Amino acid sequence: MPNFELTKSKTPMARILDQIDHKILRILQERGRISNVELSREIDLSPAPTLERVRKLEKLRYIEGYHADINLGKMGITIKALIQVTLHHHQGVNIHQFIEAVMKIPEVTECYQVTGEFDYMLRVLTSDIEALDKLITNVISKIPEVGQIKSHIILSVIKQSKVLPILHPSE
Repeated sequence: MPNFELTKSKTPMARILDQIDHKILRILQERGRISNVELSREIDLSPAPTLERVRKLEKLRYIEGYHADINLGKMGITIKALIQVTLHHHQGVNIHQFIEAVMKIPEVTECYQVTGEFDYMLRVLTSDIEALDKLITNVISKIPEVGQIKSHIILSVIKQSKVLPILHPSE
């Protein structure tokens, strides 16, 4: 089993995950609905210790949830876009108000605070170009803290992996 300890903040944290834990994380990312019995076969452990490891990884929040991958086209979502946003002012209250406003917009599926020429990158999903235009014109540009907006429609997705790289600490 991995060596677990409590940090000063009393948050459980693994110092080191072993190869079996890494394999479990990779497999569950690829096939979240795999049964414990199948998983145990793939990692060469019996079901009980496999389940114990998965529960430990969940408890320590290495695994934060299991999600369905929804077909966007079947849901009527045909436009994916990235929107760069620059704020007028960078005081705490302005940032907080912008974040609160963005959190209320269902079409915004991701929001990143970034470095560089703009402050935030939004990933948005809409049904069509008209809906994207309305979203930018009637919603995002109306947020008082927003200074500048640049939008980029995603033409095609070259790579979109839901599987995170499992980094091995250097020894």
